[in-house]
Amino acid sequence: MLDDNTSVNDTVELAGGDAEIKEPLCDSEQFKPATSPEDNKTPSSRFLQVELELNAHLRRLTFSEPVRYVYNPLEYAWDTHRCYVEKFCQGGQTVLFLGMNPGPFGMAQTGVPFGEVRSVVDWLKITGEVGHPPDEHPKRRITGLACTQKEVSGARFWGFFRKFCGEPEVFFKHCFVHNLCPLIFIGASGKNLTPPELPAGEREALLALCDTALCQAVEALGITTVIGVGKVAEQRARRALSAAGVSVQVKGITHPSPRNPQANKGWEEAAKAKLAELGVLSLLSNV
Repeated sequence: MLDDNTSVNDTVELAGGDAEIKEPLCDSEQFKPATSPEDNKTPSSRFLQVELELNAHLRRLTFSEPVRYVYNPLEYAWDTHRCYVEKFCQGGQTVLFLGMNPGPFGMAQTGVPFGEVRSVVDWLKITGEVGHPPDEHPKRRITGLACTQKEVSGARFWGFFRKFCGEPEVFFKHCFVHNLCPLIFIGASGKNLTPPELPAGEREALLALCDTALCQAVEALGITTVIGVGKVAEQRARRALSAAGVSVQVKGITHPSPRNPQANKGWEEAAKAKLAELGVLSLLSNV
């Protein structure tokens, strides 16, 4: 049985990857939960508060076989994650792209959804310190922004928007990107396990907490359209938001994972066509 008992205030060993950055674009001072309404007025602070509360609940969960290791990048990669949120979560965003949970070479390393390292460092210009989960699989070490393994899903996702928008500010003027569940699950062999592969009772306890946090985030940001990246995220978002009575449109695009045969046939064109159909592409023009 595994239990993630670390907190964002714990002292963690730092993973490599940030030493060469001389002028951080984000303040590395640790985020502290808002203590008054005045502190909680900005969209980014409201969003971070929802995540901190979710973290507190997730620490109480335990997971059994086939799960051997549980990583929470909202704990050990809070510094880079907070940089991402404070930099790009802003007023006026109406579209939320929603992934399911972190990939081992994406958000698990960087703290950013679909966070393939080169996209995070070179395009999003995210900086900060990345620590380590309390227990790491030897085949799934966290090396932070120094990770050299390419996350294909993230490279495709952010690469598409980089090509179409040019600058991150064009994309984030109307859109934000988030994962329903912040945890990554790893089996004894080092295999990445998705939430649908967890034992049913543990999966539902986990996703019930994540559903609540999603509804809170959507309402806090004033989101009107949620776009699930992949069927699982789309279906879960529709179910959670409908059950909570949150009035929001839920749509979906195919997942860019290389394990998805459709994505390997031309994910960019499929995503472009779907986003045009949904009326989102017109929001992303840099003209």
